[in-house]
Amino acid sequence: MSFKSVDEIVEYAIEKEIEAAEFYEDLGRQEPFAGAKEMFGEFAAEERKHKAMLENFSTDKEKISAYKYKWVPDMKRSDYMVDLTYEPGMDYADVLRLAMKREEKALKLYNDLAKKTDDEACIQVFKLLSQEEAKHKQFLETMYDDFMAPQGD
Repeated sequence: MSFKSVDEIVEYAIEKEIEAAEFYEDLGRQEPFAGAKEMFGEFAAEERKHKAMLENFSTDKEKISAYKYKWVPDMKRSDYMVDLTYEPGMDYADVLRLAMKREEKALKLYNDLAKKTDDEACIQVFKLLSQEEAKHKQFLETMYDDFMAPQGD
């Protein structure tokens, strides 16, 4: 990835957040289980918040600087999984695998984007978003472990 300006970096990140929100909205619409439908809806809402944060980070400096960072342990479950392509009717375990990989990539993206700029406000928002994606990844990996445990995985 090569960017010519901070604006290009931010625009790229916004596009990725739009894609993520649409992905989770689609999953939520197609998911037959009410709990999973609600979870994917919440993830879509989170991704829309990320988009808004990227659009407004230069005016939301106080809110961003007040963010409380907490260590998020990495279970590394998704690190050992192959990429999947979504197909309607995928079983729940595959949907969780797919979502984990997406969050893993989003976490890496924000860490990489933070290194591509020297704009401190931009770096701060990318670090914040990295932490948020790490939380999503951990949540999905825990859901996956809980789902797979009765099956001996």
